Amino acid sequence: MKGYRSSSFVVTINGTSIKKTIVAIIAGFMLIFAVSGLLTSLKPEYRVTFSAINEFSKRFSGESLLFIFGYENAYFTQGISEGVKKPNYVSALFQLTTSLNLDDPRSLIRGEIPGFRQYDGEILIAGQGTNYTNLPFESPPPRDVMMAEREAAIINLEEEDSTGEGNTTPPANNTGDRKVVYIYNTHNTESFLPYLEGVTEADRAYHSQVNVTRLGERLKTELETRGVGAQFETKDIMEDLNKRGWVFGQAYNASRPVVKEAMASNRDLQYFIDIHRDSQGKDITTIDLNGEKYARVMFVIGKNNPNYEKNERLVAELHELFEEKYPGVSRGSFVPKGSVNGVYNQDLSENSILIEIGGVENTFEEMYRTVEAFADVFSEFYWQAEKVDGTPQGEGQ
Repeated sequence: MKGYRSSSFVVTINGTSIKKTIVAIIAGFMLIFAVSGLLTSLKPEYRVTFSAINEFSKRFSGESLLFIFGYENAYFTQGISEGVKKPNYVSALFQLTTSLNLDDPRSLIRGEIPGFRQYDGEILIAGQGTNYTNLPFESPPPRDVMMAEREAAIINLEEEDSTGEGNTTPPANNTGDRKVVYIYNTHNTESFLPYLEGVTEADRAYHSQVNVTRLGERLKTELETRGVGAQFETKDIMEDLNKRGWVFGQAYNASRPVVKEAMASNRDLQYFIDIHRDSQGKDITTIDLNGEKYARVMFVIGKNNPNYEKNERLVAELHELFEEKYPGVSRGSFVPKGSVNGVYNQDLSENSILIEIGGVENTFEEMYRTVEAFADVFSEFYWQAEKVDGTPQGEGQ
């Protein structure tokens, strides 16, 4: 029609046009697809993994979010205590995108050296002398060692077995007929070089009789002399592993039903202790305390279970008691990385403990001394916990 000029009709809401909104939405979708395509087309070694995102998220606490909100409204930061440091967002973002942790030099080489991740772990509590160069590690036996019996030079074992025995003082408290602690050995054939004639390598230190089960039996005795009823598992878990044709890394799958069966048959069980030995040398796993040698202990925690934080608190309390009564005997606690198992059956109970007692070069005399120390520490912890829970103590409970 003459006299009229056509023009585009634009509706606006609060100064923002619908046209611009639609363009922004389309651009947003295009950006998402572009980024997704880029991430999926990268080589595996350059992709951002779930574990990297998980590690990234763990660096931020609730206070970190408050700091972010505080950029828009300072009110959110008013309740943060002065001791809380503002997180380094740049460092965290750098770690997420590059997998390099500026606070951990190992991240520069862990992907370049084959097998390095086997010895890579996260220290939760650093005991005396504990660092990233001397963390515990498993040395799985060759297949022929798993399947065959080794000859052991049983020298002075009878004499060592009597070490530390003779404590007949009646305990002030006791659990009566109740067995409240369950002790077992997932790697029950882990043995020690001083008793294996002709064996010099840690990954061949395995035996069906001279092994860590002796530590479990001794711990049961030591706990009961302190009034804490204990049940020791005698099933040969590694034999079951061999019968099933499973590999060493599946040992926890073999011990899991054994633990569950014990839990079902005895409702009094409260604590579950899996005893191992380290593959490190004696210089790392031994300490001289008041003129006597003790095999050192290390607590192992699996993070891939819902009880992780409660397991960690339990171990932290035991470590502190060790530091008070037997300083230096506890090496602390750590989380293995690159491990075949991130649970260690600790999801079955929040009171699960996996403990490495000594190493492949320690003697039973040194380890029994430590078992006695652990029983002393644990029984004190147990009775304190019972008192806090209000559980009645004394004869016949």
